[in-house]
Amino acid sequence: MKKIILVIILLLPEFLLAQKKVENQQLIWYGYYNNLKFNENWNLNSEIQERQFYNPTAQHQLVFRSNLERKVFGDWKASVGMTLFLQNPNTPNSESNLTVPELRPDIGFSNKQKLGFLTINHRYKAEARFFHDVENDRLVGGYRFSNFRLRYQLGLDFPIWKKEGNEKLLLKIKDEIMFNVGNKIVKNTFDKNRIYAAFNYKLNNSYAFELGYMNWFQQQKSGVDFYNRDILRLSIFHNIDFKKDK
Repeated sequence: MKKIILVIILLLPEFLLAQKKVENQQLIWYGYYNNLKFNENWNLNSEIQERQFYNPTAQHQLVFRSNLERKVFGDWKASVGMTLFLQNPNTPNSESNLTVPELRPDIGFSNKQKLGFLTINHRYKAEARFFHDVENDRLVGGYRFSNFRLRYQLGLDFPIWKKEGNEKLLLKIKDEIMFNVGNKIVKNTFDKNRIYAAFNYKLNNSYAFELGYMNWFQQQKSGVDFYNRDILRLSIFHNIDFKKDK
């Protein structure tokens, strides 16, 4: 009997791994990021992201996000903001075309450190997620709280090319991990991990352009089903410094 139990224990991890189902998807994200710098202490960061599947082509998400950011001490900043997600089905082959809104208030802290030629970025964020009620594939009622999500992102910026003392071309590498917290979270406490690498070209003090690749690995509610997404990202960064205009 003990031998049978030992064999079961040894084979259990392989059995569980065999049950894991991974769906591979390809997407492209277009993003516009705006930074309004009011003074040395206050910024307003806003963004619009269009996220689409390709091969086959289908709408996935449209994102509107704004965060008011304040320098608190040293190299630390605090932020508070709101995100509106317009969520379409998570698979491009879905028969449904329902768009479900999600409201996501958040608070966060970030830190930037210069270490020789390298810049290290840390970002900590907590979000509350409110989804619009859905019944029979249509929107009904209002918004209902779902869960909290905790996020941590580590970023590394490597300057590749400088001109007149300014960093013109950067290699950016980031990794962000997210966890779900709440009574409704049973099998997917781990939400997702995103690994990102990109080249960022600074055209001038107002505009920068970025081309990057992201791998998005996400656990679904079942606990054994996962999305593995390959994402091409095209981004424009627009900085407006009101302090200089005074």
